[in-house]
Amino acid sequence: MRESDPIERARADGRTTLTEAEAKALLADAGVETPAFEVASTPDEVAATAERIGFPVVLKVSSPAVTHKSEWMGGLGVTVGVSDADEAAAVAADVFDAAADSGIDADVLVEAAADVDAGTEVIVGGLRDPSFGPVVLTGLGGVFTEIFEDTAHRLAPVTQATARAAVQELRSVPLLEGYRGRDRADIDALAGVVKRVGDLLVEREEIAEIDVNPVLVTPSGATALDALVVLEE
Repeated sequence: MRESDPIERARADGRTTLTEAEAKALLADAGVETPAFEVASTPDEVAATAERIGFPVVLKVSSPAVTHKSEWMGGLGVTVGVSDADEAAAVAADVFDAAADSGIDADVLVEAAADVDAGTEVIVGGLRDPSFGPVVLTGLGGVFTEIFEDTAHRLAPVTQATARAAVQELRSVPLLEGYRGRDRADIDALAGVVKRVGDLLVEREEIAEIDVNPVLVTPSGATALDALVVLEE
């Protein structure tokens, strides 16, 4: 087994779900930009890692048993805006205690905080349809994904041009094009994420589903802030 391959590591552990860190490592290897992140196993390690990455940071529970981090333990699974080492250690201690009380093994993902007000949150994802094969999608992301259901789908693999056309057909595309004086987002960078996610689905047949939500699209690029990968049984 290649030690660096997240899918092979999950298979060896008997898992069908990657942790966020593993999913982001897979995306980064495919050329998708992610924030700087590391995984730590004790409060002291979390504090030291946060100092190394640079404040502010986001702290997230990291465990294959927790797929919806923001809903875990009343919101303890995701803490944003952590501004110093003492706070990082205290939040991490709460996460480790809650995980132990729940009977699960967990680490803490330490991630550089992103300025979400600087761009638009978009979803990029895909699945392996039993009839059509790999299908990639994009649409309005973040908390609006299920509210507006504004998505566009394409059979994978897709070219950069096809991915851009999918973005352009979204009802929400004016938000990316500079609506009411907002800076125009880097739509080509978003299309590149769509293309790379489609390529991943084609190249890695073990992937049943991939959900990159949100992707923060700014005037200077597109960054995957969260990711979930589910493997075929």
